[in-house]
Amino acid sequence: DEKKGFSKKDMAANFAAIAADFAAVPVTYTPKVKVGVVGEIYVKFSSLGNNHLEQFLLSEGVEPVVPGLTDFMIFKIYNRVSDVDLYGGKWIKKAACKAFMSYIEGCQKDMIQALERSGRFRAPGTFDDLHKLIHGYLGDGNKMGEGWLLTAEMLELIHTGTGNIVCTQPFGCLPNHIVGKGMIRKLKDDYPTSNIVAIDYDPSATKINQENRIKLMLANAKGLSHQESAAPRAAAQEGSRTLTHAGAHA
Repeated sequence: DEKKGFSKKDMAANFAAIAADFAAVPVTYTPKVKVGVVGEIYVKFSSLGNNHLEQFLLSEGVEPVVPGLTDFMIFKIYNRVSDVDLYGGKWIKKAACKAFMSYIEGCQKDMIQALERSGRFRAPGTFDDLHKLIHGYLGDGNKMGEGWLLTAEMLELIHTGTGNIVCTQPFGCLPNHIVGKGMIRKLKDDYPTSNIVAIDYDPSATKINQENRIKLMLANAKGLSHQESAAPRAAAQEGSRTLTHAGAHA
C-alpha cells in the first residue's frame, strides 16, 4: 500500500515497502571483494561523469559499495548551522536549519531501520555517526565541495570492512583534492591495510589510463583478500600440527 505523503509515518511505511520488495528478489550470493566509491558528488554518482565506473567494477568481478545521498543533504544543511557557530550570524537562521536538518535525519533513521528489519541489507550509519568518525582528522570549517564528509565516508567504508576505495575527483577541484587525495596518506598511516586510489575524471584523461590504475588497485585488493582468507587456514594447520606433535610424544 503505497503512501504518497511526506509525513514521517508515510515515509516510514514507504521505506519498509521498498525494502521488502527488494528483499523478495531472489539472488545467488557469491562472496566478492568489495570496493567503495567516494568523491565529488556528480562524478561519484553519474556514470557519464565517471566513465561508467560501477559497470566497470562489476565487470572486474568485484562489488561496488556507494555511500548514499542523504548524508550529503544533511551535510549541506549542517554547514549553515556550523557557519553560525564558527563565524556568527542570526539565531533564526540556525534554528530554521536545525529544524530542517532534524526532519531529514528522522527520515534517514526510518530508512536505516527499514533496512535493518529487512534482514537482507547492510544498513548505513547515521549522519551523526559519520560526524564522530571525522574527529581528529578535519574540522567543521572544512566544508568546501564535499568537505570533511568525503574523508568521513572513506573512514566509514574502512570501519565497515570495505578498505578498497576509489576516490573519484574532477580534475583541478582543489577542495576535493585536499579532502580526498590529500587525506589518503593519513588514512594509510592509521589503517595500513586500506587500499585507496584517487582517479581524476576529465575530458583530457584517457579512459584506459583510469581503468589501468583501478585494475592495479583491484590486484592489490584481491591479493589482500587471499592473504586474509589464507591466514585462518594457516593457523588451523599449525594448530593441527601442534596437536599431532604433542600426541606423538604423549
